[in-house]
This record gives sequence, C-alpha cells and structure tokens, in this order.
Amino acid sequence: MDRKYLFTALIYAIVGLILGIHMAASHDHGQLVTHAHIMLLGFVVSFFYALCHKLWLHEANCRLASIQFYVHQAGTLALLACLFLLYARWVPEAVLGPLLGIASVTVLLGMLAMAVMVVMRRAPAT
Repeated sequence: MDRKYLFTALIYAIVGLILGIHMAASHDHGQLVTHAHIMLLGFVVSFFYALCHKLWLHEANCRLASIQFYVHQAGTLALLACLFLLYARWVPEAVLGPLLGIASVTVLLGMLAMAVMVVMRRAPAT
C-alpha cells in the first residue's frame, strides 16, 4: 500500500507542477486554488499516507486499507476535477457546489479510515 500511495503522490506532484509551470508561463494564475489542492491534498496527503503505511501500518487490515485508498483517490480526483472546472469558469458554482461538498466529505471519510487504521494498529510485541 505504501508503494501505491507513493506512486499516486508522485503523479499528483507532476500534474501540480505542470499546472504551476503553465500558470507562471501564461501569467494566468486563475487555477491557483486547483494547483494548491493538487499539491497539498494530492501530493502531500498521499505521501503522508505512504509514510504511515511504510512506517506503522504494514500489518494493516488489507481490506480497510484498500477501501481507504480508493475512497481517498475518488474524493481527491472528484474534488480536483470540480475545482478545475470551477476556476476555468466552464461550469457554474451552482452546479459544482454540491459535487464539491460530496467530494470533500469523501476525502474526509478517507482520512477517518486512516485514523481508524492508526488507532487499531497493534503495538509491536516486546
């Protein structure tokens, strides 16, 4: 699971950097919020989850870990897509607002699942 999260974190970082470079080159920073969310929610949180799995959760419940991974990815991708469409002014906020809310709650559920795995982690035998 740590490798899955590391791989997705690097993909988010590449996408975020490409968007940042595009904004700098075009002098159009209209997607700044999207860029920030890609880098923080996509890259940083995914990288943090990779570290959690590598350092503490290598014995985590495989099923819960897998569900948590896909919940986080689905919520993050939905949130990022909605933000991109919103700040590109392609879809009105009235349409995207409820979707952004659902995506945000989905990301929160993924974070709660990670918290459950951390709390349920068995202490190492001494």
